[in-house]
Amino acid sequence: MSRNLTRPPDVPAPRPGRPETVAVVALGANLGDRQETIRAAVERIRRLPLVSDVRVSRLFETVAVRLDGPDPDAPGYVNAVALVTTRLAPEILLGMLHAIEDENGRVREERWGDRTLDLDLIAYGDVESDDPRLELPHPRAAERLFVLEPWLDVDPGAALVGHGRVDDLVAGLRARGDA
Repeated sequence: MSRNLTRPPDVPAPRPGRPETVAVVALGANLGDRQETIRAAVERIRRLPLVSDVRVSRLFETVAVRLDGPDPDAPGYVNAVALVTTRLAPEILLGMLHAIEDENGRVREERWGDRTLDLDLIAYGDVESDDPRLELPHPRAAERLFVLEPWLDVDPGAALVGHGRVDDLVAGLRARGDA
């Protein structure tokens, strides 16, 4: 007895994965054990899927910034920048950063208020986006020494897409008296 064996359908070749990209993530905390929170957040980022490397700046102590400017009476911040080599899409990475904030008790009641942890996606390779859910590069990054100085610490040759070299941005802000 013979059976008619049909050939299985052609299986498509696997899609190529997303290429690795370096994302710039700013970390900040001004409530609780700030240094430990930043350290734990970096370790959590290292364990994300499709993340192959994380390089982190030194920690920087900075004055809290409110909507109306610096607030020396508020608890000070500890800030850092991490360069995250990843194949995650920027939208997915941002969602995972928000989940890490939530794991650390982040409450979003007051814009620019005190927080246990703030993780901002500053840049994702050369990607530019004006989507309100994912603005890249971060719309205020070029104005924030607490982002730019740690970024320079971990990458002295850094450039911010659409704004130029980070060291030039820092020099400009300091010349204006924003230091």
